[in-house]
Amino acid sequence: MSVKKFAKESAVIMTEMVLPNDTNTLNNLMGGKLMHWMDVVAAIAAQKHSNSIVVTASADNISFQQPIALGNVVTLKAQVTRAFKSSMEVIIEVIAEDIPANKKIITNRAFFTFVAVNKDNKPSSIPELVPETAEEIENFEGALRRRQLRLVLAKRMKPEDAVELKSIFNLQG
Repeated sequence: MSVKKFAKESAVIMTEMVLPNDTNTLNNLMGGKLMHWMDVVAAIAAQKHSNSIVVTASADNISFQQPIALGNVVTLKAQVTRAFKSSMEVIIEVIAEDIPANKKIITNRAFFTFVAVNKDNKPSSIPELVPETAEEIENFEGALRRRQLRLVLAKRMKPEDAVELKSIFNLQG
């Protein structure tokens, strides 16, 4: 497929408020609820890029650095970082805001991978992604290394075939 799309065309911003039903016994947002929101916003970004139904293939290292409190407003930003044949990587950034206190903090950042599928649930081709800004270019270039790491960890690629990873560690291949 020779179609190309700019990274910014997939950008999605989703806003939620942490309500009592979303919290744990410490009145903080439950991790599973946050992961659900991250999956939703990332899937929308992937659909915008691929113009297709998408399925989640992986979620990388979601760590919970800061709690998100009851009443906080949570903004999730997602954008495709790179497209391969049928899969694409999406970055998600989570910002928690205590509006009365006028405080914002970035609480999470993760990469999810989605696969575009056709009506028969088979992988389908997607447009090439064109990064423009310095941040988009950095994410685009790092996506191949992250993809190879995911494939090695899933035992779908031999470590010796992960050329991009070898270059990070100056390993001879």
